[in-house]
Amino acid sequence: MKLILTEEAVPGMIVAQDVYGLNDYLIIPGGSELTNHSITRLKFYAISQIYIEVNEDGEPEQRENMENIISDSYAEYIKKTPEFKKFKDAYQAITSDMKEMISVIGGKLSQPIHSEKLLKSMGSVLEETRNGTHILHMLHCMRDSDDVTYTHSVNVALFCNAFGHWLKMSQEDIKVLTLCGLLHDIGKLLVPSAIISKASKLTTMEFDLIKNHPQDGYLLLETQDLDERVKQSALMHHERIDGSGYPKGLKGDQIDEFSQIVAIADIYVAMISPRVYRRPNCPFEAMSIFEQEGYKKFNTKYLLTFLEGMANTYINCTVRLNDDRVGEIVMIDSNNITRPVVKVDNEFIDLKKEKDLFIQELI
Repeated sequence: MKLILTEEAVPGMIVAQDVYGLNDYLIIPGGSELTNHSITRLKFYAISQIYIEVNEDGEPEQRENMENIISDSYAEYIKKTPEFKKFKDAYQAITSDMKEMISVIGGKLSQPIHSEKLLKSMGSVLEETRNGTHILHMLHCMRDSDDVTYTHSVNVALFCNAFGHWLKMSQEDIKVLTLCGLLHDIGKLLVPSAIISKASKLTTMEFDLIKNHPQDGYLLLETQDLDERVKQSALMHHERIDGSGYPKGLKGDQIDEFSQIVAIADIYVAMISPRVYRRPNCPFEAMSIFEQEGYKKFNTKYLLTFLEGMANTYINCTVRLNDDRVGEIVMIDSNNITRPVVKVDNEFIDLKKEKDLFIQELI
């Protein structure tokens, strides 16, 4: 067997040992074949490394997994639309602006952070999106963005902005929350890019450098003229209300409220982000993991609002079920958010009653 980073895991690999989380909770049993869903669960539980089975040459044993052979036709359609071009131009502009305005030299910020300039640039992106669904569709097509730290931060900021509207925040608080999303991962700028993008196993020292990024981010922002909630989000976005997070293992109300919101957007974006071997995970799959397993780790008030907001944006959207039937979402049950009623031809399928069926993809 061989120890690999979860980031290196590919569907079809065979898990060599049982994988446990907090309080000896079994996440994936040994001998299991990795799928998109199981890899997403590993990341949800912050499992950084796993053992996989290898052959005599030391190469991973891997089975062909038909679940992960997916068409790109919808993404190609989106890319051809005029609105995608406008969104892409604005998206690349904010990413470029961030690189220009936020960089480190000698372990310190090269210049003061101008929050109004950042928010103005972010506003140009938001002007090209209609709602949460539109943002999601556009982000799924942004596959040529290879700067993980900056693009991930822009994505989290976009979802934080939508989140703030769902929470009925004031415009000023929405601006602050959007800025929290933009700057939450700033500490990663102190991690060498070779480590961030490293494909092979991280050393203990390299892994510690990455885990230090929340504390490093707070220190970078500490003296900046920014709302305190922005600084706390950099520090606390990996904390979890059950105390399983880092860097301080804070619990419940010890975690700043805006940090709790950013934490949800941060991990959701990670779960739906594209990988070289698959397109982004289906939003309903990501939401299902939150719905089933997230209430111990995230504030229920914020998690419910996020799930309801995301699910409601998909009313009238066309989806493909796991039995390949295609239908339209016609109703969302607030008690079963990720299992809506889907109309297929003249039949109404209530997914909360049809346990063997689930939404496989948006089309």
